[in-house]
Formats: sequence, C-alpha cells, structure tokens
Amino acid sequence: MNKVVLSVVAALAVSAAAPAFAADMPVKAVKAPAAAPSPWDVAFGAAVMNDYVFRGITQSNHMVSGAAYIEPRYNINPNLQLYVGTAVETIKFPNDATVELDLYGGVRPTFGQIALDLGVWYYGYPGGKCYNTAVFGCTGTLANGNTVKSKLSFYEFYFKPTWNVNDSWAIGGNLFYTPSFLNSGAPGTYVSGTVKFTAPASMAIAKDIGWYVSGEFGRQYLGTTDSFYGLLGTANGPGIDYADYNTWNIGVGFTWKQATLDLRYSDTDLNKGNCNAFTGDPGASGTTNVTAINPGGLGSNWCGAAFVAKLSIDFTASALLK
Repeated sequence: MNKVVLSVVAALAVSAAAPAFAADMPVKAVKAPAAAPSPWDVAFGAAVMNDYVFRGITQSNHMVSGAAYIEPRYNINPNLQLYVGTAVETIKFPNDATVELDLYGGVRPTFGQIALDLGVWYYGYPGGKCYNTAVFGCTGTLANGNTVKSKLSFYEFYFKPTWNVNDSWAIGGNLFYTPSFLNSGAPGTYVSGTVKFTAPASMAIAKDIGWYVSGEFGRQYLGTTDSFYGLLGTANGPGIDYADYNTWNIGVGFTWKQATLDLRYSDTDLNKGNCNAFTGDPGASGTTNVTAINPGGLGSNWCGAAFVAKLSIDFTASALLK
C-alpha cells in the first residue's frame, strides 16, 4: 500500500564504432559521431516521512516510516517506455508485519500532452501472524478483540492518465482494481482525480529551489470479505461488507536539485467505527462507535486527519552519467 524503504544498477551504454579511412586520405583529426543515447535507464531513490498514509489511512500507526525504490526502464522510442520496479517501506500492521515489499511493472505511452501509465502492482507484507480464535492455526485475537489474517498481500491493476496542460499545470486520474483488497476477499476499486501546479522558474523561491502545489480527491469502493472477518449470526451474513469511503489530500512541495520536501494534509470520511472494522487497528478502543459492521463499538483513528511531512531524494542513471 500507499502506502513508503538499494543497490544502483548502471545504465547500459551503446557505443558507436569509429569510421575507417583509406590510407591515402589526408591525415587530420576527425571528430567521432556522438554515441546514440542508450534506451536503458534506471530511476532510484529513498524517502523518510513522519507517517506513511495510503489512500487516507495510516500504514505505520502514525509513526515514522522509511522507503526506498529502484526502477529499471527501457525506452522503445521517445513516446513509449517499459518499466519494472521494486520498493520497500516500513509499516506497522495489526498482524505484526513491519515491512511492505512492492513489485510492479507496466508501460508508459505518451501522445503529445497526454501521458498514460498502465500496469500491475503487488503489495507484499511478510512476517504476519494470524489473530482469530475461531480459525484453526491462529494464535488468538488481538488484545482488543480484533482479528486479522497472517497473509495480507494482494495485487492491483492500474491505469493512470495525465494531461500536461502546459509546463506548470497537470491534471491526472487514477484507477486501481483488485479482486481481494488486503487478501480480505473483498474486491476493491479506487478512482481519483489529481491536479498539480508547478511554479515556473520565474516564480522560484531562490536559485535551484522550486515549489509546487497539488491535491487529490478519491473514492475507495470495497466489497464483502470472506468468512474470516465474518459477523456470523447477524444480518450481514458470513462476511463484512466494508464501507466505501472518500479520501482527499492537499499539499505544497519544495524542490532543490534531486531533493523534495512535501508537506501534506490528508483525511477521509470514514467514521471511527467503520475504520476499525476495515483496519483491525490493535489500538482501537471504546464501546460507543457502533455501526452495522462494527457491533462491538471499538473506534480507530487510523482513518482520520493527518499531516504528512515527507523528505525524498530521486535520481536517474541517465542524469548522473551526463
């Protein structure tokens, strides 16, 4: 998930052979033609943030998280790029998983000012434990009675179009789909719209220091879980029909060379009861947050307002080799 922690792979270079000259040609220095640019490139970077928030919900229990990634790329032509990547983030999940390992890959075609991104993303959460006294092999419920699977890993297909209106304005969208969000059995579809204003050089704060403002509004649609999370004996049947919710964020970023400091406000419209049912927060408490899918009344603050400060640094091999 969003949720966000390398070895550097050097880009392959294609060299052009020097031309041969006849023996009777005049002897003089001849400049060799410039080497054709390599179609290969590698992007990589790292980040640290005070809270890892993914679609409005903390993945690190509102604690500090680190992240890192590496992404080899192959440019078929200037308008078509293939890529694969892997990323790692530190997390704090109810099942005791502490690391998120991501694998992803896709294609990025561009058509003038329109850039598309299509691919598949796998979110892995190793090291989890099962908590549910009603399921054979589990070690019991969490201290507050919540349950969670040991394996929460899942995958999503995604489509992300962006319209680069001009050098400053970009308008985008996101569409993600999974047949089983967090391996819960509940299908999930996420749709959102984004807008970003990047200040031109004439509006720079100082030399090499740029800035931008961006925001996103999205909706997460969720289906019904399998019986592991079921409310047996209730009108809801053998699974929990997770509540759909809206999420939004807005923030400002400051850039200096390859470094970016992003300051962002994030929130959702999930109440504390439905948040607890969805997250299984081991720190949820209380008895008054009763909803149809949260009859015990526990309340979680994992889905509420959050301020996220993220410092990141990003490189590409092609830029470093210039």
